[in-house]
Amino acid sequence: MEFLGRLQVSFDQLALYIPALLGALVILFAGYLLAKLIERAIDRGLNKLGINMWLKRGGVLDAVERTGWRRTPSRLLGNIAFWFVMFVVILVAANALGLSSLTNVFSELVSYIPSVIAALVIILVGIVLGEFVDGLLMASAGSIPGGPTLARVGRAGVIILAIFMALQELGIATEIVTTAFAIIFGALALAFALSFGLGNQKLAGEITREWYERLRAERETIAWENAKRAARESKEVEEVDEASLDAEDAAS
Repeated sequence: MEFLGRLQVSFDQLALYIPALLGALVILFAGYLLAKLIERAIDRGLNKLGINMWLKRGGVLDAVERTGWRRTPSRLLGNIAFWFVMFVVILVAANALGLSSLTNVFSELVSYIPSVIAALVIILVGIVLGEFVDGLLMASAGSIPGGPTLARVGRAGVIILAIFMALQELGIATEIVTTAFAIIFGALALAFALSFGLGNQKLAGEITREWYERLRAERETIAWENAKRAARESKEVEEVDEASLDAEDAAS
């Protein structure tokens, strides 16, 4: 009898919980449909506005595609909107089920979404700037030995800086991130110095030799000018002495 009583209580509690469960399922299903509708609307709307073409003409889309990312910006924004709506829907469904702990977790996640979006924007801008620095350095120094290495190091440095800025925006171990950034950036600078120096020994030797020859020529020129000036002054002194002797002879 005691077992049957507990079983009856369990069924009664389940019967009371079923409406809330059905309501949560309806909320999830309707929210999913709404999220997909918003995702497609944003993707198609931004595509019709020409944002993908505009970013492609500006070189932004090509820079992002070089990293292996194949989604268009309009699709990416649509995905972000989809997951934002789904987080809100799950929050509402959990609240309907009376799951306060799950509600608190999803509330914190929803409040964290703006920081995630800002971090993604920072990384995207870093990738674009990295490609710009790469192209700029290749155009100015690509023809000299070590120029491509300089361009790659510059691009990597900008992207790594953007990644660490994004991590700081997310608030992920700020002190550790700052220390790691200093270590990695220093390692990149050292690697660049070594690769550039070892790859340009001949160029460095030619520059040093030209500098030494120019310095030696300047010293020889200065010495020659000083010798000419000294000879001219000596000649003037001799002429003055001769004039004085002639004047004395004439007076006597």
